[in-house]
Amino acid sequence: MAHPSQLGFQDAASPVMEEPLHFHDHALMIVFLISTLVLYIIVAIVTTKLTNKFILDSQEIEIIWTLLPAIILILIALPSLRILYLMDEINDPHLTVKAMGHQWYWSYEYTDYEDLGFDSHMVRTQDLAPGQFRLLETDHRMVVPVESPVRILISAEDVLHSWAVPSLGVKMDAVPGRLNQTAFIASRPGVFYGQCSEICGANHSFMPIVVEAVPLEHFENWSSLMLEDA
Repeated sequence: MAHPSQLGFQDAASPVMEEPLHFHDHALMIVFLISTLVLYIIVAIVTTKLTNKFILDSQEIEIIWTLLPAIILILIALPSLRILYLMDEINDPHLTVKAMGHQWYWSYEYTDYEDLGFDSHMVRTQDLAPGQFRLLETDHRMVVPVESPVRILISAEDVLHSWAVPSLGVKMDAVPGRLNQTAFIASRPGVFYGQCSEICGANHSFMPIVVEAVPLEHFENWSSLMLEDA
């Protein structure tokens, strides 16, 4: 999760999130090189006392400053397009969860089970246990198995919402009357926090998302207990 004064991204907890982190470093290096070159040219022009009144044009320079930006854009666009297609891939999910946005909470339904679903509300500040995070904890967490492809079907009952968990590299709009889908693979056990990322009314900031990734045997035990309580 995020830390105070953090400047970078959250630690990646899925292969899908690792790719944007690598692309960020790739693009940042290109931007740094361009900025350094432009700054050097500006300083050189401002400080030099040399002038040449006879150079009216230069075909070589014009070719360079036409081709160089095109090459740079290609170096940025190709890996970016690859990541866009990668984030849309949904291959043979082991588990499907339907997330429904409401004002102002989320409800989850595990469609692979006959009767496994629950509502997930934010835990009020006065009800927090020691060590829990204000405005991020929920009374019921969405539990998924580690290293298993999970498909999320996302919609909304009333207004626009958005289901987003930064550490997992997931963000998908929840639109009333429309069923969107996305997928992720949790690469390590842990608890990952997110929030509704679409302004949806007065309590928009009070509908957090908590995803808990656990080993497969723990997930099976959890699902059995949930089915018994249903």
